Amino acid sequence: MLAYINKWGGFVRFSHTVFALPFALAAMLVAARENHGWPGWHVFGLILVAMVCARTCAMAFNRIVDRKFDALNPRTKNRHLPAGQISLFSALLLWAVSGAGLIAASYFLNPLCFYLSPVALIVICFYSLTKRFTDYTHVFLGIALALAPVGAWLAVKGSQVSTPEILQMAVLALAVVLWLVGFDIIYALQDYEFDKSHGLHSLVVAWGQQNALAAAFLAHMFMCGLLFAFGILCRFHYIYLIGWFIIVGCLVLEHWIARRRKLDWINLAFFRLNALVSAVFLVVVAAEVICNGGFQLR
Repeated sequence: MLAYINKWGGFVRFSHTVFALPFALAAMLVAARENHGWPGWHVFGLILVAMVCARTCAMAFNRIVDRKFDALNPRTKNRHLPAGQISLFSALLLWAVSGAGLIAASYFLNPLCFYLSPVALIVICFYSLTKRFTDYTHVFLGIALALAPVGAWLAVKGSQVSTPEILQMAVLALAVVLWLVGFDIIYALQDYEFDKSHGLHSLVVAWGQQNALAAAFLAHMFMCGLLFAFGILCRFHYIYLIGWFIIVGCLVLEHWIARRRKLDWINLAFFRLNALVSAVFLVVVAAEVICNGGFQLR
């Protein structure tokens, strides 16, 4: 049973849920503090279900539509579909069930989330096709990931979201887009030669490795500025500022690794440091909400 769970978890890279989930939970806490309390365990549970289903659906779709390229790429040829560890029918079934799970969770959250859930499914799956026709595939992936905090915010507030909250939500979503653009460019370095030879698009292929890395660094610096602005808009204080400095340090270290180390270090820069960025963000936002009296468990 453990081997079976591990196989399917590896297929959809379940461990990478740590990228988007902390931002979603942080958005949930900020949205709920306006009501001076925890959003409710049922809302929390449904947000988790929606997040897991959305990411599973997106990753399953990515693996399905990219299976032929994955089979040709030395880095990805041992993935589950090219290696025959998982059948195409099973992958399609997982994609369909997880997509239906997102819609079902949205239905039980509120009408706005339910009406927007098909749009969310289209956006998160569409990214996987963009590398075939645009160099800005990273931006589409960023938009897909940024739906996590937006969705969590709307899960709490529904159509009752206020104008100041819309501004806060937009700033956070744009920060997530730029964060993803930056680290996805770094991740794309691994496939530079393969993508170039097979006609796949990315900023790394279009601009070259050094120029793309410069763009990634610029995206991360703008992201840091937006996170700082988010803290101001949310009236956060010193705890958030400490976390902000840690996030900046992680991103600077990530770019140092990308420029100074071999490609086998990219997984360190990609996974561990970015997982730390999202985790720190959640911790300091939760601490600010609790310390400023905006959290009452019920």
